Amino acid sequence: MELVAAERMTLDSEFSPDGYNMGVNVNAAAGQSIFHVHIHLIPRYAGDTANPRGGVRHVIPTKAAYTRK
Repeated sequence: MELVAAERMTLDSEFSPDGYNMGVNVNAAAGQSIFHVHIHLIPRYAGDTANPRGGVRHVIPTKAAYTRK
């Protein structure tokens, strides 16, 4: 988590995002394909998607409609 905090500080100073999503895939059922530990730190900006509800799912808008019927 120290590395994540350090990277966040770097991103904050260089790109000034409004927030972040963090994601970790653990085991094949969750989408992990290479079995090691890594964390996705995704900078987000107000308005980068119409509805950020659902968090990391909205990083790729075409994959985000999990609540639509």
